[in-house]
Amino acid sequence: MTLQVLVVDDETLARARLRTLLGDCTAPAAHVGGEAANATQAMELLRRQAFDAVLLDIRMPGADGMALAQAMRMLAQPPAVIFVTAHAEHAVEAFDLEAADYLTKPVRLERLQMALQKVERSALASRGAQPEAAPEVLVIQDRGRTERVPLPEVLYFKAELKYVTVRTAARSYILDASLSELEDKYPAQFMRVHRNALVARHAVRALEKHDDPEEGEVWAVRLNGIDEVLAVSRRQLSAVREALAG
Repeated sequence: MTLQVLVVDDETLARARLRTLLGDCTAPAAHVGGEAANATQAMELLRRQAFDAVLLDIRMPGADGMALAQAMRMLAQPPAVIFVTAHAEHAVEAFDLEAADYLTKPVRLERLQMALQKVERSALASRGAQPEAAPEVLVIQDRGRTERVPLPEVLYFKAELKYVTVRTAARSYILDASLSELEDKYPAQFMRVHRNALVARHAVRALEKHDDPEEGEVWAVRLNGIDEVLAVSRRQLSAVREALAG
């Protein structure tokens, strides 16, 4: 589920900061459907289109965030309100207005994600649906930073000398693990095609035969999203054929 969000703050830099944070949210994802610098602009947008949530500053020129939150309750389909402010003293009043959450600046990504999860649960409950489980991720240490790579994006794991290459359609990563560990942990998602490679079952596109001058008949598997092909051992050939047939 991708939440449609309206950002309301009189400071341009504050709106830009929230827009960047919302772009980094993944569970649920969020799309900035509009921005407003004051209550009047916000109400004009709210009357024209539906939003799941409003990230709302409190202290603004003209009508403040509290007044706007009160006015939004009169809409036919009021969005959830997440107050985003540098002032903590309005929290009690905010929750009296049934705000979904109250965030203090500077907002951390993890805290914003938690607030959006509250909005998502409420929205899905009102529709009688269940929230989607967040995809499993691989935590990879890469050049001094920590990367969280969603498992469904991984196309293959390939063993190198002392590490495993993790390949997505966008790029490659280095993972400190063994193929055997990964094969045991993700048997439903990945299958072995060679002693040095596991491929994502959902990504298998074709099985190809090639004639090698030295080795004779050899097989390779082609995956969705990349041009590279991976060798298939004779031992794993039947399993790959079954995966394609399935």
